[in-house]
Amino acid sequence: MTESTFAGQVSRWYERNARDLPWRKPGTSPWAILVSEVMLQQTPVVRVLPAWQAWLDRWPTPAALAADSPAEAIRMWGRLGYPRRAVRLRDCAVAIAERHGGAVPDRLEQLLALPGVGTYTARAVAAFAYGQRHPVVDTNVRRVVCRAVAGEPDAGPATRPADLVATEELLPIEPAAAALASAAIMELGAVICTARSPRCTACPVEATCAWRASGQVAPAGPTRRPQRYAGTDRQVRGLLLGVLREATGPVPHQRLDQVWADDVQRARALAGLITDGLVEPVGEASFRLIGDGPPTPVPG
Repeated sequence: MTESTFAGQVSRWYERNARDLPWRKPGTSPWAILVSEVMLQQTPVVRVLPAWQAWLDRWPTPAALAADSPAEAIRMWGRLGYPRRAVRLRDCAVAIAERHGGAVPDRLEQLLALPGVGTYTARAVAAFAYGQRHPVVDTNVRRVVCRAVAGEPDAGPATRPADLVATEELLPIEPAAAALASAAIMELGAVICTARSPRCTACPVEATCAWRASGQVAPAGPTRRPQRYAGTDRQVRGLLLGVLREATGPVPHQRLDQVWADDVQRARALAGLITDGLVEPVGEASFRLIGDGPPTPVPG
């Protein structure tokens, strides 16, 4: 499949059918796009939309977030999930303010050097905020490329260097067209070429898709087993963070003991929150969100 066939067909489909998402609107700042990309990791669009807008209403620039505390970032993150992303995003804002004068950098190597910004996020910001030619590869993109080019039903659990190469080969040479194609391929995987129920007859590359031509069908079940939540350490961590987010000062250990009956699991979850840099002890028997108040004295 040639670049002109694939990228052109998918891009034309995208221009007619793309979801109306606020971070795609012309004039959206690179900071707003960076925030959207961090929030969208492992989180559905419907949950991200209100959180993204609230975040930008409060911190419209990296400098605004950098001037606030990690605790406030965790509070604003609410129940979006994976709250370490809030701390990493705040660390990223601090680095942008200190290293780049408050402007999100446009060079890939500078984006990759920011705290918490990995291969996917750096390329996504370079492409979607600055219109550059980079392969932007997430789970949806890997699935589309794997099916359309290699004729395989699933690309596996993790991005490999070969996925970046295969995706880049499909992109137009002109940077703006390549950025559009990157967004289009991602959208195609999100709404048409889905893991379990692909709508092949609605796909713009159905006629040239190697997987479709082979007569293969989508897996009957999910490609990955859904993660259990009830009763897990993740649930306990969420309950503990909920209490700490609502608090206006340090929370006594006895209050946290009421969150979960299993002492061992509760202690393990709390220790994990401390290790992850989300919570810190205050004195001998209280806890608070990281940075939520004056520095804790270091024992002499």
